Amino acid sequence: MNKGHSLLKAFGAISLLLLLVVSESADAGLFGFGGDSWKEEVLLHDGQKIIVKRSQSYGGRHEIGQPPPIKEHTITFTLPGSNKAITWTSEYGEDLGRTNFNLLAVHTLNGTPYIVAEPNLSLSYNKWGRPNPPYVFFKYDGKEWHRIPLEEFPSEFKTINVALTLGGRDVEAMVSLGVVSSENIKERNSHLTQPEYKTIIRTPLDAWKSRPPGSNSGRMVRTADGWMGMDWFEDQPSLEACLKLCEQKKISSQNCPCNSLFNGK
Repeated sequence: MNKGHSLLKAFGAISLLLLLVVSESADAGLFGFGGDSWKEEVLLHDGQKIIVKRSQSYGGRHEIGQPPPIKEHTITFTLPGSNKAITWTSEYGEDLGRTNFNLLAVHTLNGTPYIVAEPNLSLSYNKWGRPNPPYVFFKYDGKEWHRIPLEEFPSEFKTINVALTLGGRDVEAMVSLGVVSSENIKERNSHLTQPEYKTIIRTPLDAWKSRPPGSNSGRMVRTADGWMGMDWFEDQPSLEACLKLCEQKKISSQNCPCNSLFNGK
């Protein structure tokens, strides 16, 4: 057997091994990015608690070397005094390259469930009408979920009551707990400083007000590997989203324009 034939045989064996690994890992997620699920104890406005099962898959557009974003997020729960399971899904948006929403709260009133969600970054924020305060509300009619305006969202509901930080280590910790208690959820969310995450806001927030486009037209921002136009940063819906863009693009704090654009808000 010649050397070339031996190399081809070895390469074929390695390829077969990789194919088997990928195939066997399909249900668990390719290289750990398939999906996660866990349960949360959600405190309702009247003091009752429900168990909400949350699951999310990963995929979509992302930078090389970065983990994929959340592709789809689904919750399932049963109303107090009922045995009917209700499901809500934030689906993948082909136009967004990721899921449409981030879940903020689950509430019920007189047997009717409601969802509070936020658009997932600026493309979704534009897609869903640039709401201010930055929420999208849903009501279940017994068969389907329908978007409703803020005015139809019951005033009894005031709390953000699900875990908001769903990064890798946060999810790993919640999965390991089995059921994340309502006290744990409150503690996990306590470090978030944005007012829209402290309670359900019902009046417009200054940080989410539109600014005149092109006010910095022509300016460029230095990134780790090149330059970006200022319009990328002007288009962000909030200071938090703008700072996240700086982080993603590895822009130094002295070059990041977010604080000046948003006047420190």
